[in-house]
Amino acid sequence: MGYEDIYARSMEDPEGFWAEAASEIDWYKTWDKVLDDSTPPFYRWFAGGELNTCYNALDRHADGGRGDQPALIYDSPVTDSKRTYTYSELRDATARFAGVLKAQGVEKGDRVIVYMPMVAEAAIAMLACARIGAIHSVVFGGFASKELATRIDDAKPKVIVSASCGIEVTRVIKYKPLLDEAIELSSHKPDHCVILQRPQAQAEMQAPRDVDWAEAAAKAAPAECVPVAATDPLYILYTSGTTGIPKGVVRDNGGHAVAMKWTMKNVYDVDPGDVYWAASDVGWVVGHSYIVYAPLLHGCTTILYEGKPVGTPDAGAFWRVISEHKVKVMFTAPTAFRAIKREDPEGKLIGDYDLSNYKALFLAGERCDPDTLEWAQDKLKVPVIDHWWQTETSWAIAANCMGIEELPIKAGSPTRAVPGYDVQVLDENGDEVSPGDIGRIMIKLPLPPGCLPTLWRNDDRFVESYLSATQGYYLTGDAGYKDDDGYLWIMSRIDDIINVAGHRLSTGGMEEVLASHPAVAECAVIGAADQLKGELPVGLVVLKAGVEKSHEEILGELVALVRQKIGPVAAFKKVTVVDRLPKTRSGKILRGTMKKIADGAEYRMPATIDDPAILDEITEALIRIGYAKH
Repeated sequence: MGYEDIYARSMEDPEGFWAEAASEIDWYKTWDKVLDDSTPPFYRWFAGGELNTCYNALDRHADGGRGDQPALIYDSPVTDSKRTYTYSELRDATARFAGVLKAQGVEKGDRVIVYMPMVAEAAIAMLACARIGAIHSVVFGGFASKELATRIDDAKPKVIVSASCGIEVTRVIKYKPLLDEAIELSSHKPDHCVILQRPQAQAEMQAPRDVDWAEAAAKAAPAECVPVAATDPLYILYTSGTTGIPKGVVRDNGGHAVAMKWTMKNVYDVDPGDVYWAASDVGWVVGHSYIVYAPLLHGCTTILYEGKPVGTPDAGAFWRVISEHKVKVMFTAPTAFRAIKREDPEGKLIGDYDLSNYKALFLAGERCDPDTLEWAQDKLKVPVIDHWWQTETSWAIAANCMGIEELPIKAGSPTRAVPGYDVQVLDENGDEVSPGDIGRIMIKLPLPPGCLPTLWRNDDRFVESYLSATQGYYLTGDAGYKDDDGYLWIMSRIDDIINVAGHRLSTGGMEEVLASHPAVAECAVIGAADQLKGELPVGLVVLKAGVEKSHEEILGELVALVRQKIGPVAAFKKVTVVDRLPKTRSGKILRGTMKKIADGAEYRMPATIDDPAILDEITEALIRIGYAKH
């Protein structure tokens, strides 16, 4: 069956479609109902079913003929170390750490915060929670104490699992002082902290609260898998909220396991035994879905990489990992490829490695400009698939489903809706817009398995944030359009559609034009307040290494290019060169913060910002072109 037939079946018979997918998962008890729609808008998948996610990810492979197959490869250029865990070894290490958690009093339903660097033990801690029915909440390692404290108070963990330090390219970041301060700031206090001591920095322990990972694991009894309801939470993942208070996205066990397993073959076209690499971090949803859970549920080998796309040691870092570990499919953010392209514009380092096992690159996390996609395609000689999804969904909403049918690629589009998602483009009255017209991208309820059923202990905020714009629909927060072929075009966040003298324009469309200039490595366009026209677009560009033209000449060409491609209506006249753009640690450009700076408005330092000092640089750049305040 091709894409059209499979998609149609998922729309016409969702219960039959997902029941068939669920047969790929081992259940202790089969569900009473595939879809419980008795209390809309709160839908539940596989109600009455019981399973264990860790059992499905590890034990059934370890005991079912894959015990000696590599399950997880830890590759750390920042510590110059590597380790491979077979399925049997990873199962045993996980069972033992689950015993450590039980010894600290963790029971089914308790929360455990995981505040770890990119080490194998982070994945082991997550899987150990799933093993005993505890709910993990991973917080990006090195996150600021104040932000960690808000998550401690919301999740109320019985135990926090952390490490003595994380390692950036040139520096060691001590985690324990950050953790101690967060606990001091929070009103909820965990019973215990389990600390992994790393050789690069020793943490000072506070007895009896703090427990040494290695010592506790040496005497712990391995724990067995605990059956949980399909509708029980597997994890909470906090995502930024407009109020500054984080939203705790809940992921259930049953729907998540079914969706994750289904995507590995159908979206990514990988088979059990293949090597799959998501170059992300366990602190983000990509790390949850595609470093830890989906590859292991499918019986693949997954890679956990403690390094960067450039600087560890150079722009060939990704090609080394792909070559050395025989990676078949890689998934990363477009920003990683923009960094590589900036350092090695000709892609010369690719020639140093054997990429004969490599079959496809998937990009997500931020809109992929056509220039970056085409550069990757040209240099790597493999399909480059832009796909679109969110923390809230845990898997792709739109993609070129390589395991179903490879559709023609249109650079700039994540192709079509993935089976299970009824994606529509609506206006502010809830009516569907014509092909080519920009509107709000919405998903008709119910969302498919694996998507958030609610927010942690906050049903009201779930409805208010996601379901209140148009009754019966989930608001993605993104704006865009469908073309005549049904391809989706994600142009920007709804907030980034700017109104220039009554014309609704997409900043994403302007960014696409700027990124097509041969001198531009990456860029951002924001809408700055203007008394006459309401808003005017302002561009910030980062140039490629080795560009010889003057900045003035390049900026003149960029203004002319936008005028030519989008038209005078865009009123695009303000653009400046910057050394770098402010981003979250996952690579998203902080356009909203830059807009506030341009407008001279107060802003809250984003909790996830990679380097706060960059905002001063952006402020100076905007002042140069007549925006922001001294």
